[in-house]
Amino acid sequence: MKKNDWKSVYHLAIICVFAIAASAQQKPAAADIGKPMSHDDCPMMKKGGPAMSDNMKNSTHADHDKMVMENGEKAMGFSQIATTHHFLITKDGGAIQVEANDAKDTENRDKIRTHLTEIAKQFQNGIFTTPFAVHGQIPPGVPAMDELKATITYTYEETDTGARVRIVTRDPKALEAIHAFLKFQIEDHKTGDPAN
Repeated sequence: MKKNDWKSVYHLAIICVFAIAASAQQKPAAADIGKPMSHDDCPMMKKGGPAMSDNMKNSTHADHDKMVMENGEKAMGFSQIATTHHFLITKDGGAIQVEANDAKDTENRDKIRTHLTEIAKQFQNGIFTTPFAVHGQIPPGVPAMDELKATITYTYEETDTGARVRIVTRDPKALEAIHAFLKFQIEDHKTGDPAN
């Protein structure tokens, strides 16, 4: 089995753990007890599902936003409230940029720099565990970014109040994956950055 195959198996295993945990919380109907589960029965594979009221949707969005903030705090090691994320899309790739909101906040500035230094190294090696930990899912583009990592460069750069990781490629498939990844980040972190 190739190295990339193991990573795919690893990613699938993580998704299945979450799916099993989610399905364990749901009680089966009496008629379904003992009936083998199919691929379509998996909660992670179902499309649509029961319709939600607007209140449920708003609650779900608020819960998701709170989860992203809390997970971000743990996974990144700096305050999500005292800092601002930007995900920038460029013709050759894009950038992940994080700044401390207060220019005097050297503690968060230094934590941002430490985190983004590690992110540049991890992404270059096809390791995307931090985005998974923050968002609770494998972001769009990640499988292709892992597969095509040899065609992508990640460059760490310091800014006055934080840092950025420039992501550059000449490979069209890798570029499409990078843009999908950054668009997802823009939406899930609600940064307001242009998504095109």
